[in-house]
Amino acid sequence: MSFVVPADWKSWAPAPEGSHFPIQNLPFGKFVDPETGLDELGVRIGEQVLALRPLADSGMLEFDADLAFDLGSLSEALGGTLSELRKTLAELLREDCPDLRDHQKLREEALLPCKGLEMVLPAFVHGFVDFYSGIHHATNVGKMFRPDQPPLLPNYRHLPVAYSGRASSVIVSGEAIKRPKGQFKLPGEEAPDYRPTRELDFELEMGFFVGKSSNLGEPVPIEDAEKHVLGLALVNDWSARDIQRWEYQPLGPFLAKSFGTSVSPWVVTLDALEPFRIEGAKQDPEPLPHLRSPGPSHFDIHLEIALQTKSMSRPQTISRSNTRHLYWSLAQQVAHMTSNGANLEPGDLCASGTISGPEPGSLGSMLEIAWKGEKPVVLEETGESRSFLEDGDTVIFTGWAERGALKVGFGELRASVFSSE
Repeated sequence: MSFVVPADWKSWAPAPEGSHFPIQNLPFGKFVDPETGLDELGVRIGEQVLALRPLADSGMLEFDADLAFDLGSLSEALGGTLSELRKTLAELLREDCPDLRDHQKLREEALLPCKGLEMVLPAFVHGFVDFYSGIHHATNVGKMFRPDQPPLLPNYRHLPVAYSGRASSVIVSGEAIKRPKGQFKLPGEEAPDYRPTRELDFELEMGFFVGKSSNLGEPVPIEDAEKHVLGLALVNDWSARDIQRWEYQPLGPFLAKSFGTSVSPWVVTLDALEPFRIEGAKQDPEPLPHLRSPGPSHFDIHLEIALQTKSMSRPQTISRSNTRHLYWSLAQQVAHMTSNGANLEPGDLCASGTISGPEPGSLGSMLEIAWKGEKPVVLEETGESRSFLEDGDTVIFTGWAERGALKVGFGELRASVFSSE
């Protein structure tokens, strides 16, 4: 059973006004314990992390902390969901609950300041799938590269287009991205060469981690799809456009994408996002029966992209978007990718595809924002311009859902680019 923390609950562990991490959120993550150097699981509350191991060792939580070494193994041990655990944690953190609040020794051991804490990937990523569910992004790319044809290919409105990416190069926020080298051919050249990409780009995406496995050969019905979702995280699926342009036909992205995928450290559960559930855009034609959602399956999550160069003292917001612009929902993505009998494993990561909106200020990649380099972005503080990313640039994604005084967010996804030389 899911559990939505009531909007009027307060915590004795305070969250600053406007925080992404009130008691109504309680996202899960994995961090390096500063005392032992070991990776540990915790939940975020305000500017602190509540470590799960001390609570499990004390008997306040019922799971084996030695077996639950990441979110994938934890969810598997708990039957594929974090709902009951999150409910217990919310009750322990509630302002009128004395169990942990008044247990000074345990509280000091379990509650750690976020500042300076090293975060690591929340789960071991067995597999990575990148969807193409942002219809405005797909339309823009079609207009750029197939100007004499309809921007969307015939299959787009019938199924969630996707490809299988490389799981081993998924990294957590804060880790730098090395500019990839690859083979591509410049205009006017007779033959391709191997060199660093000149068109390094970001892609604003929302990802989800799988929490519950499925059996090989057994499709997941769409009405059960969300039962397999552990939670959501921001994703930057980096792209080298020049390498991709040379290699992608006929099989699609390969080296242009496999060099790195960045993920935010905090996994926000569907329970926390339930108050922000919405209907998606009308799908026309109506999907086939196995892809028809039984109810509202999209979420109203605000997204922002900021860029900071080496010369800038502060980042500049260059785009604002929203997950409501996705054509295909995560439930439809799960149903589609298992419809042939492919199985899910706890820790699998799936990304939405680039989330662009319909307006110029809501685009999710530099390819679109600068429109193939024809309209470079001018950075106000320094007057620098960018068509694609340069060495030393830092890209920052943020995301949050908001309704009245309630705010549930993801924090930041941040990564800097460094030279391949």
